[in-house]
Amino acid sequence: MNVSRFKKKLDISFTNHDLLRQAFTHSSYVNEHRKKQFTDNERLEFLGDAVLELGISQYLYRHHPQMPEGEMTKLRAAIVCEESLVDFAQDLEFGDYILLGKGEEQTGGRTRPALLADVFESFLGALYLDQGYDQVLLFLEDHILPKISSGAFSHAMDYKSQLQEFVQQTQNVTIEYEIIEEKGPSHDKEFIAQVRIQDEVFKVGIGRTKKEAEQRAAKHALDSYNQ
Repeated sequence: MNVSRFKKKLDISFTNHDLLRQAFTHSSYVNEHRKKQFTDNERLEFLGDAVLELGISQYLYRHHPQMPEGEMTKLRAAIVCEESLVDFAQDLEFGDYILLGKGEEQTGGRTRPALLADVFESFLGALYLDQGYDQVLLFLEDHILPKISSGAFSHAMDYKSQLQEFVQQTQNVTIEYEIIEEKGPSHDKEFIAQVRIQDEVFKVGIGRTKKEAEQRAAKHALDSYNQ
């Protein structure tokens, strides 16, 4: 693993380089290099899983004061699921740094979803041990949390119901949604929805489906109320 290249790419410091290498060391690599006494990343993955859940939970609690516990749990589950972790790892090109055994390498392990998800969590575990929880939060703020605020996980949330509940707590008004524009070819459509609250155009949202566009419009409206 090229530690210097990794640190430069992510603009991150690491005191214990052995710990960083361990985060990217797969068990297949350890099995093929027994004389060198390498340690795989499985224990770091266990720790990183807990650190990630805490970091996401803290963010949701602080930034979504109107979100009920059940909705926070649902959104957190979407953020920390394997599919999302794979996306995070791919965005950061973590696959380039994994130490694999020859057999695992030849069978495509470097792009295997479960392996990439594990490496992302093990990296967070190593970062926590080396730099502390605050540094983990800074890393999440730089690379993960913006995806949440941009609505990347709106498919997992019912922001329309949240907006309805919030508005009805303060005023008895109607909320209406309208698709105001469709763009792109049939196989790659993009929809733009607007939300009206008491006949006033409040916010717009963009999505790949009509439902997603409406959900994002509702999320933007909720964010405006919470500012």
